[in-house]
Amino acid sequence: MNDETEQFESRLSRQPLRQIPREWRGEILGAANSPARRSEVMPASFFSVLNSQLSALFWPHPKAWAGLAAVWVFIFAVNFSMRDRTPMIAEKISPPSPEMIVELKKQQRMFAELVGSYETQDADQRKIFSPKPRSERVEILMT
Repeated sequence: MNDETEQFESRLSRQPLRQIPREWRGEILGAANSPARRSEVMPASFFSVLNSQLSALFWPHPKAWAGLAAVWVFIFAVNFSMRDRTPMIAEKISPPSPEMIVELKKQQRMFAELVGSYETQDADQRKIFSPKPRSERVEILMT
């Protein structure tokens, strides 16, 4: 097959080049520059513009960008491998049953009766500071 292509190329090189007639050239160039032909051209899509911009950015140093991408892949792999796989405690605990809620309320009431329900209200109130006379402080320091 290599012999056939060499014969074809040698025949082709021996043929003289013919010039395109001037009338054809004008018609071809006129059809290529016509407004109808220009409207057929599709506007560039977002992805093609993005692709051309990124390739213009990355092309000067592709090895450096590939190295940076490899570092990021390594960081993500380490981060993914080191995450905590223990299940959350909240996921294991089911909501308390209504019987348990009733029992807890009974226990709270019983505790309030034992401690005294008024003490919890006293603890919630803010105590007012009343300073003592200076003479008492001196006695405390001397004793």
